[in-house]
Amino acid sequence: MTEYDTATMAGQRLMAGFDGTEFNDDIKYLIKDLKIGGLILFSQNIKTPEQTKKLCTSAQEFAMDQGLFPLFLAIDQEGGNVARLKKPYFTEFPGNPHIKGKKAVVDFAAITAQELKRVRINMNLAPVLDFTAETENSIMKKRAFTGSPQKIADLGITIIKELQARGIMACAKHFPGIGRTTLDSHLTLPQLDADKALLEKTDVIPFTAAKENAVAAIMLSHILYTSIDSTWPASLSPAIARKWLRDEMGYQGIVITDDLDMKAVKHDIKTCIHQILKSDIDIALICHKGPDIEKAFHFINAGLNTDRHQYEKGLISLERILNVKNKYLNQIHINPVP
Repeated sequence: MTEYDTATMAGQRLMAGFDGTEFNDDIKYLIKDLKIGGLILFSQNIKTPEQTKKLCTSAQEFAMDQGLFPLFLAIDQEGGNVARLKKPYFTEFPGNPHIKGKKAVVDFAAITAQELKRVRINMNLAPVLDFTAETENSIMKKRAFTGSPQKIADLGITIIKELQARGIMACAKHFPGIGRTTLDSHLTLPQLDADKALLEKTDVIPFTAAKENAVAAIMLSHILYTSIDSTWPASLSPAIARKWLRDEMGYQGIVITDDLDMKAVKHDIKTCIHQILKSDIDIALICHKGPDIEKAFHFINAGLNTDRHQYEKGLISLERILNVKNKYLNQIHINPVP
């Protein structure tokens, strides 16, 4: 296996948010100094298609100039309540609860892919594959498809296929399912006392379908599944991310956390990174500008430099990331360590 410098390996494990609508010194720092693997855009980063295209193109060109891998440029464009690209410049859709059939999801995915490509965004953090199980006041009621797990799977994989056939990476979320919860993980840590056997028969069916259809990425939830891991939420859990998703289900695409800035994650960033590496999670998502991005980079880099086993596991994770980047993005520009 090819070896790479540890700073590059550490940076590729991070996807970060940023302030502003123009390519600026903060973004340059993320790319040049932290060798960041990806950026996530929000509504506050977007004004017009021309501005967004210029921002994304400048970031990719700067990464190329630094001899780095191309960037994941991600956004949440689910439709409905969660859509960062808005009118009058972009098409708005009513959202998953209002989708009744295949034609609607094909139209959503095809148009969304076209509009993302136009502004040089290459990853959509969608579709939502959470099964609400008719849970009253489900936190995902306004974002999830309605119906059976198999119906959700069918609609979800249609979006995945349509996006990825058009060069936009899809990310299925939020494994192993948060539709049964009623609390908001942006504000607190929800707990779900559903056993693994039940989840496998229901909530996990759409994620299995996504895996079988080569979804580029799967996002973990910030939910504490007390019957499976009573200590760590899925986004930090070896039992869920490594043992279940990797070993048992055999998923070999990119596994990404939900935003580590959310209040469900009450641990310091060092603890989070320790658990992420222990869980074979590829990418830590940190959506807001702040010291945690730099700290995460240094914690990962330090571990790679001092622990050969961690370095070897890091190479495996980097290979997963590069497999996806090679498939969907431009020629890789970096030179490996001789």
